[in-house]
Amino acid sequence: MSTAVLAHKIVSNAEWLEARVAFLAKEKELTRLRDELGRLRLELPWERVEKPYVFDTVEGKKTLAELFDGRSQLVIYHFMFGPEWKQGCARCSMAADHFDRSVVHLAQRDVILMAVSRATLPQIEAFKKRMGWQFPWASSYGSDFNFDYHVSFTPEQMTRGDGEYNYRNQGFPTDEGTGTSVFYKDADGSVYHTYSSYARAAEGLLVPYHFLDIAPKGRDEEQFGRDPMTWVRHHDRYNDTQPFEDPGAPVKVAHAYCGPTEKLS
Repeated sequence: MSTAVLAHKIVSNAEWLEARVAFLAKEKELTRLRDELGRLRLELPWERVEKPYVFDTVEGKKTLAELFDGRSQLVIYHFMFGPEWKQGCARCSMAADHFDRSVVHLAQRDVILMAVSRATLPQIEAFKKRMGWQFPWASSYGSDFNFDYHVSFTPEQMTRGDGEYNYRNQGFPTDEGTGTSVFYKDADGSVYHTYSSYARAAEGLLVPYHFLDIAPKGRDEEQFGRDPMTWVRHHDRYNDTQPFEDPGAPVKVAHAYCGPTEKLS
């Protein structure tokens, strides 16, 4: 049993209830703040997307406007999976494990949810089959899309340490990062970029963390140091007996920055 669990006071029901009600006030404060952030997010300005991006999909070549598939709102998850990678990011995969059940509900609210990566379409389709996923996933291979939305980085940027990520020129340790970008298409077909978020903003997509946060030991990741998500595997790899190795990218540290971290929060 962890030290954190052993250190907890054991109290009467009355004392427990008093502490829980006091904490509830903090939870309500956070809920109201989250509602306010949601309202302010809807008031952010938009920018028109002028560049003619083209993606590879299982239905053939598609423009950004065509990815909307009859809806007016498009949410793209920038899945860390580069053309030189052996497989997709394990931490992005934790998020993607929950996409299939969300897609059907979001479609009822005029929203398309999909992933985009720089990996080629055959790489993506093979990995999707292995993981058992059905959600739409397009390849931006050969396009500027990932670079323009600051989730892919050139070797020169990595060497100089000046790639923009999370709205700062802070550099990035590998060629791919994670994030979410949101777009709107109006009646005349014009597409607008309405929102993008990176780094720890993606925690809401990592559903298991919600349950860990309310479990008695919490995330219990202190032993992993600056890479708290080092325990995460692809869902079909938790029973592997081999020591953990880099799950995809050529660079060992590639996955240290997909999710909650100290450096790129």
